[in-house]
Amino acid sequence: MTDYLVAALYKFVRLDDFEALQQPLLQKCKDEDVMGTLLLAREGINGTIAGPEKGIRAVLAYLRAEPRLSALEHKESWASEAPFLRMKVRLKQEIVTMGEPDIDPVNAVGTYVAPEDWNDLISDPDVVVVDTRNDYEVEIGTFKGAINPNTTSFREFPQWVQDSDILKTNKRVAMFCTGGIRCEKSTAYLRAQGVEEVFHLHGGILKYLETVPEQESLWDGECFVFDQRVSVGHALVEGSYDMCHACRHAISDEDKQSPHYVPGVSCPKCHDAHSAKQKKRYADRQKQMDLAKRRNAPHLGSQAAPPPK
Repeated sequence: MTDYLVAALYKFVRLDDFEALQQPLLQKCKDEDVMGTLLLAREGINGTIAGPEKGIRAVLAYLRAEPRLSALEHKESWASEAPFLRMKVRLKQEIVTMGEPDIDPVNAVGTYVAPEDWNDLISDPDVVVVDTRNDYEVEIGTFKGAINPNTTSFREFPQWVQDSDILKTNKRVAMFCTGGIRCEKSTAYLRAQGVEEVFHLHGGILKYLETVPEQESLWDGECFVFDQRVSVGHALVEGSYDMCHACRHAISDEDKQSPHYVPGVSCPKCHDAHSAKQKKRYADRQKQMDLAKRRNAPHLGSQAAPPPK
């Protein structure tokens, strides 16, 4: 059995005193040797944490002891190495940034679809399937036949909706994302725009990969995750991808064979995107990371991808 329990969680709920929750929550995580990132905002909580099983259970119990978070749901997986190297509890305007302040997922979201019912829904030719994630996530895996909006940030999603034919179609719309949180807002946004039949995958891709047997799955590829594992596959086993620490894109073994790949400095996706000064800085950082690894010590510059934008 692997050593680190990973818990992905979110909850949309009114937290007017969210600033006051920050330091006690941070201290509890540190006391339990739990690492990761949690975001607090007036609209709720979001994040992923990892650590010893006992510590993760203690932090989850601490959160659910707050009456407003008693119904908090989370998804679990395991990692062979520490997915995070430090603990952060950040205060935000939104727990997932869409830039549409009038959208309230507490009051109006799409219809939840259980993972075991998802295949039937997206196999219906009268259903439009939309991947609400960013382009660098979609490129390593998605559901067969899903539309890729080609966004680089979730802030771009409302504009993509306005520019697409989604609002003009009479078809039902099914949306999905990594853990479910972006779909809370994207489906609420579509409903606010007048789309009545909009659905989303309950628990997101992670719950689907955990629940649906691989031989029955309509998922193609791996799922990008925002920690040191980079990706996971069916049954949430650790994936095959590494990460370019220059551009934060997932990179395959094939990418590493490219002449444009320099560990920590560049990859085929970003080799012409950075200046010589930037590449020199990346090379120096990589040297420090390699030195820390030889000393069996963490290097905070080796953090995985930031939370979704």
